[in-house]
Amino acid sequence: MLFSTRMEKLPPYLFAEIERKIAEKKKAGVDVISLGMGDPDLPTPAYIVEEMQRQVADPRNHRYPTNAGVEEFARAAVPTGGPNDGFSMSMIGPTIMVLGTEEQKRHYLPRIPEKEFFPLLGSKEGLAHICWSTLDPGDLSLVPDPGYPVYAGSSLLAGAEVKLLPLKRENDFLPDLDSITPAEARRAKLLFISYPNNPTAAVADGAFFAKVVAFAKEYDIAVVHDNAYSELTFDGYVAPSFLATPGAKDVGVEFFSLSKPFNMTGWRVGFGVGNQQILEHLWRLKTNLDSGMFEAIQRTAAFVLNGPWDFVREMNAVYQRRRDVLIEALQAIGLEADKPKATIYLWVPVPAGYTSASFAEHVLDQAGVVLTPGNGYGAAGEGFVRASLTVPDDRIGEAVERIEKSLVL
Repeated sequence: MLFSTRMEKLPPYLFAEIERKIAEKKKAGVDVISLGMGDPDLPTPAYIVEEMQRQVADPRNHRYPTNAGVEEFARAAVPTGGPNDGFSMSMIGPTIMVLGTEEQKRHYLPRIPEKEFFPLLGSKEGLAHICWSTLDPGDLSLVPDPGYPVYAGSSLLAGAEVKLLPLKRENDFLPDLDSITPAEARRAKLLFISYPNNPTAAVADGAFFAKVVAFAKEYDIAVVHDNAYSELTFDGYVAPSFLATPGAKDVGVEFFSLSKPFNMTGWRVGFGVGNQQILEHLWRLKTNLDSGMFEAIQRTAAFVLNGPWDFVREMNAVYQRRRDVLIEALQAIGLEADKPKATIYLWVPVPAGYTSASFAEHVLDQAGVVLTPGNGYGAAGEGFVRASLTVPDDRIGEAVERIEKSLVL
């Protein structure tokens, strides 16, 4: 059989390979502890499941959904009103407001009309399809390295070329926009950023976002801020929104996901907000590819965003405790890692004498522990592994004990 030549440009998906290796080890009888994938180990909270059950039983949700999103979802994600007639969105920004007796996260930004909201079948789907709605063959896509593999992979599938922007520890894992030549910038049509960052767990401030806006305006580049970890923050840190930056809506969109903060990875529900032109083109593409999101899920997502948010605070406490346990345990065996302010990951330098791949292979073979090799996220990830906090505390401790024993052998 003959297949599309575009597939030759696409490497095997990193996490599919990890799943395959885990399955092989389990089949061989190995008790595998996986710190490799960012899939919450605790279930979706019962109050969300119960709401979904009610919505599934509602006949109004049994017909074709609307591609543009049901009104309840749009209003919950981007409700208008609030102080100074501002815009309030449950998933982003720095303001906490008390509504009655319930503390809700409400983040006030310039008003965003209804057409500047779009539901996504998980943010991964939106990140992939926005490449198809924005890039032409020969265009340049600016992609962080290391970065979520979908940025580069989907850009290549759309026929674009990829310019990798190294994220270095000495630069706080921020891309150096000044390293992009004017000729490259004029060819570029899309810039991906993500803070809090996967895989490095780095964070960005308003000054960086302002520089991104100025760069994008100068060269007429669309910016996609992948903000899937905005609510997973620690030690009082609050992650700023890219859209809170003056002028950001003129050049970009921000994608959010309910997957990680609400333990809803399998539900595949997220949304994008921001520049109307960018989202309209994504809508035109999507209407030709699928029939939209099941409206029971959309209405359940609205219910989730409208609160309460106690569960998010509880999960942040769990992840912060696990972060501290893992950091302390790694330091005890001589491995150093920065303590992240956000996300569910640690970005850990490998021991001397190892590459990212050889260390990940060693701990899997000798300790039955899965770590994600940093070079799987791009060449600049070499020298690191990513460890996820999505396993119980006792298993984190056991994983580090196994790694220590494997290094002593």
